Amino acid sequence: MHVLTTDTLLNPAILKTRSIPRKFLGRVSVWPRGAGAAAWGRLILEAQFLRYLVALTPLVLLMFVWEDGALAMAHAPLPMVALIIFVEMRVLRISEAARKRLLPEDAAAERVETIAFRARKVLRDIAARRGIEAGDLHLVIEQSDLARVAPLTLVTVQADMPKPHVLDLDAGERALVADTLFDAEVSERDLQIANLAQKTYLRSFRQEARAVSAHARLAARLEAKGAAKLEETPA
Repeated sequence: MHVLTTDTLLNPAILKTRSIPRKFLGRVSVWPRGAGAAAWGRLILEAQFLRYLVALTPLVLLMFVWEDGALAMAHAPLPMVALIIFVEMRVLRISEAARKRLLPEDAAAERVETIAFRARKVLRDIAARRGIEAGDLHLVIEQSDLARVAPLTLVTVQADMPKPHVLDLDAGERALVADTLFDAEVSERDLQIANLAQKTYLRSFRQEARAVSAHARLAARLEAKGAAKLEETPA
């Protein structure tokens, strides 16, 4: 899971938005700061052009070892197109029939509702910590539709006031997202299966700022004061 903020991106300009929910996959390149080789490899897989190149690698190698075949494929590119379609639709994705067998509708809905409950808790805590009292907050979870590889999950918190924008979460807020959204009961993979079953890959969960209780706001202020005191205490 990648929580997207200014501090976690090498290209934070992609966070700018004019509407909510802001979609990233397929529209911009996400460059996470401090990501390892595995994370970069998974992100690169989202680049359609690069996937096409990888899919065509066997044919390219064949051209080098079989000159007559290279000439034939140059004049009849249908095998290249067929290979790309096969990789995209059968290797990386699943068929419609397989999608319907993934998960019963009620089980998929239950998983999404669990994530919705957790997402709204995160939003209430962030609103309370920041003293946000007007407008709506949205926790947006976007996942890739590539089914046969590791899940790719992008998470942002977006707000509609004073104008649509992505909140720049601090380390504590990012930890709150990471600790709350997914666990052994409903993991990233579990949500991906539900999304594949429902063919919905972007989820936006809304919380009205004015609906956050006074108790939650007081608890957030006390927690913030406690954390500040700990930071000031000499080691």
